[in-house]
Amino acid sequence: MKKVKYRHLNSRILLLSVAFFLSFTVSGLAQDQAAEKPDSGTEQQAEEASAASSDLGDPANGKSLFNSQCAACHKPYSESIGPALHGITERQDLEWITSWVHNSSELIASGDDYANQIFEEYNQTAMPAFPQLSETDIKDILAYVEQPKPEPQTAQAGGQQAGGSQGGGQGVSVDVILGILVFVLVMLLVVLFLVNKTLKRFADASGVKLPAKPQRKPIWKAFVENQFLLLVTAVVVLLGVGYFAYGFFMQVGVDQGYQPIQPIHYSHRIHAGDNQIECKYCHSSARTSKTSGIPSLNVCMNCHKSISEVAPETATEEYSKEFYDKEIAKLYEAAGWDPSTRTYSGEAKPVKWVRIHNLPDFAYFNHSQHVSVAGIQCQKCHGPIQEMEVVYQDAPLTMGWCVNCHRETKVKMQGNEYYEKIHEELSKKYGVEELTAAQMGGLECGKCHY
Repeated sequence: MKKVKYRHLNSRILLLSVAFFLSFTVSGLAQDQAAEKPDSGTEQQAEEASAASSDLGDPANGKSLFNSQCAACHKPYSESIGPALHGITERQDLEWITSWVHNSSELIASGDDYANQIFEEYNQTAMPAFPQLSETDIKDILAYVEQPKPEPQTAQAGGQQAGGSQGGGQGVSVDVILGILVFVLVMLLVVLFLVNKTLKRFADASGVKLPAKPQRKPIWKAFVENQFLLLVTAVVVLLGVGYFAYGFFMQVGVDQGYQPIQPIHYSHRIHAGDNQIECKYCHSSARTSKTSGIPSLNVCMNCHKSISEVAPETATEEYSKEFYDKEIAKLYEAAGWDPSTRTYSGEAKPVKWVRIHNLPDFAYFNHSQHVSVAGIQCQKCHGPIQEMEVVYQDAPLTMGWCVNCHRETKVKMQGNEYYEKIHEELSKKYGVEELTAAQMGGLECGKCHY
């Protein structure tokens, strides 16, 4: 047997791998410890803001009072129907503010200069009196509005902060664990490769001949020579092609899940969900006509003359408060509304809304018949619209989907004079008290195709 020279290659590879693993682990742990350290500057600013507001009153109670009594006309940091309240304690003392809140008309009539200045600047309308607010309540409101304006934070920054705190709380981050697993797999591959190489070297040095691999017929040649296997494969391929071709053509014109981006972002989650605005307030023609209609910008401005920004609690990680405020600014520009002067400029611009639910021309659908006569809720066809931030098509709106609904839906007869006569005749024919839309002619071709 020949003597095999010892080589240091294997040991060098192992030493380099271990060194790499140790450096990766140490750097990961250092990042976790750095993420666990709190921001001392942020804590100091929060403590200073809390101390300043506590000199006036309770900011938490002040926020509740502000939202219920003041938010309709005032904003803490920007003008609305009335002036911004932040900094009012620097302009006037507490006695003047209390007199203004309790009876602004009396203060204006007394000839106070600042009171008359506000009266002239804001539509020459006196603020409603709030005698029910005590001096303590007013201090609480002032403590809330005099808090420093929070710096805007993007959703990405918030996600990074949340992720950092989560990783810090676990002790070892997920990145370090994944890195260790990858390292272990790489080490196993390296060891197997080295073992295989070493065994081959010993076999060559000792003169041992490894058995040759048997010569096998190529798989494609064996497949071609087997006629039964060829027949079965051809049948399976033809059936598969037919199945997928049928499925493809059946999806033509079906836009379920379609979710376009609109020129002005409108959140149904905030309007129909959080604020519980009735769908037919904006889509008013759904009660009396075939189509639901697109609300004009004047309908939007009924509320947004006074609402120029959203509440911070309505923001999400993906959609920040600054994003919503920019979309309201787009609405003002399209409607020709100047929020600084609270007047229309007359330079309105059309908004090119993107249609989402679009039936073919040969299919007839009447909103008023379903909404007013049948009493069907909008969610029946449009899905959980009150939860949608960006609206999408929830139902397939295919013929089969409509027919199944007509077969399953019971017609509501209580107080429904529209169907009384036909219900009386058909209930005797079918021998039942409750009829479906299909039994009342909902499956006739001419009902939907004309």
